[in-house]
Amino acid sequence: MKYFDLKALKKDKIFTESRKLMSLSLWRRRLIFWGGAILVGLICVLFAYLCDNLNDSFNELSQDHPYWPLFIMPIGFMVIIYLLKTYFDGAEGSGIPQVMTALKVKNMQRRSKLVSMRIALGKFLLTALGFLSGASIGREGPTIQLSASVMHFLGRLEKFNREDTEKGLLLAGGAAGIAAAFNAPLAGVVFAIEELSGSFDKGITGTMITTVVLCGFVSLEIMGNYAYFGASSATLDILGGGWIVLIIVAVVCGFLGGLFSRMLLFVSAAVVGIVRKHPVLFAGSIGFVIAVIGVCTSGIIYGSGKETAVALLNGHDVHVSIFFGLWKMIATLLSFVSGIPGGIFAPSLSAGAGFGHMMSGFFDPKYASAIVLIGTVAYFSGVVQSPITCFIIVSEMTQNVSSGMLLPIMLAALLGTASSRVICKEPIYHVLSLRYLDKLREEK
Repeated sequence: MKYFDLKALKKDKIFTESRKLMSLSLWRRRLIFWGGAILVGLICVLFAYLCDNLNDSFNELSQDHPYWPLFIMPIGFMVIIYLLKTYFDGAEGSGIPQVMTALKVKNMQRRSKLVSMRIALGKFLLTALGFLSGASIGREGPTIQLSASVMHFLGRLEKFNREDTEKGLLLAGGAAGIAAAFNAPLAGVVFAIEELSGSFDKGITGTMITTVVLCGFVSLEIMGNYAYFGASSATLDILGGGWIVLIIVAVVCGFLGGLFSRMLLFVSAAVVGIVRKHPVLFAGSIGFVIAVIGVCTSGIIYGSGKETAVALLNGHDVHVSIFFGLWKMIATLLSFVSGIPGGIFAPSLSAGAGFGHMMSGFFDPKYASAIVLIGTVAYFSGVVQSPITCFIIVSEMTQNVSSGMLLPIMLAALLGTASSRVICKEPIYHVLSLRYLDKLREEK
């Protein structure tokens, strides 16, 4: 008597799924992936701790010895560029355009020029050295490239050869980078969809969210549940005349963000020739110019500018120049053009807070904190032209944002993006990504 049909059993859907569930190779891949996500979290936390402490150390040094940056910054910039060109080519700049380009490139050899463990090491060390040198940079963009590089390496190590899996790992790494850098998990997922990928792919969403959750858990365990910008008591009555304030501030600050992006794209293209011929000397001269600006502005433009932005957003009684936003914008532009590794996220948020602070003097003082917050969102949106990401990032970064401020922040992001496109037609990261694609084609 035949009790069961082995062939029929093998075709049974439940049996097939059970075999997949118990597959050792599948679980090995999952463990490598989960372990990679935890590793990314640990690296991001260490990177954040190192960069923040080096940033604070340089600020303390510049306060005690105001003229030392005139010597430290040129030397620091030259050392960074020398190491970059000698050992870590591909680790320059923000890191976000490199990840965007890697997502478009299918050739593994070319992709490895944009995301690899060599680049991850260079990004980690040289960005930290940039903070120690007082550059006006952020750690957020570098964190994205660093995280994507680690996930890409694990994918190659385990031989995840499918293109959709490779893409999922890169996006997951990028999302985890934003989540860990800002303690903003939702912003990480949205940024990966809106900016890095440009489309929603439900096939890789699970991978992305799992990575963000594990990476975020590590960050919370070590650093605690903190808000990047602290608490805010900002309020704006848009039904009682506040809408006029909202529109004016958002449009102006968004336009300034677009102006920054337009200038960055123009200047970085204009200096390509001299950068290729004399990269080290050029970086040193840029470092000296930034140091001169720093000395003339009492050192307020060094580093990410987070402390100043937090003080302005929280309405603390700080004596900040109304031109802080302008000087911060210039210092960030110069730092990027120098070619050193470093992001523009945090400095742009700081510059936006500065422009909001400048504009708050034209309106009712009771709206001061709200105007700074609106200026931050609008300028940031103007720079990157990703309104949903910008709205969510600032919302998650600012604790105790009242429900009455959510709509103004959202409108500020949309208005900032729209006014930015008047002067900068294409998003900055999109243009920079195309330049990397052209560079890869030239090297073919």
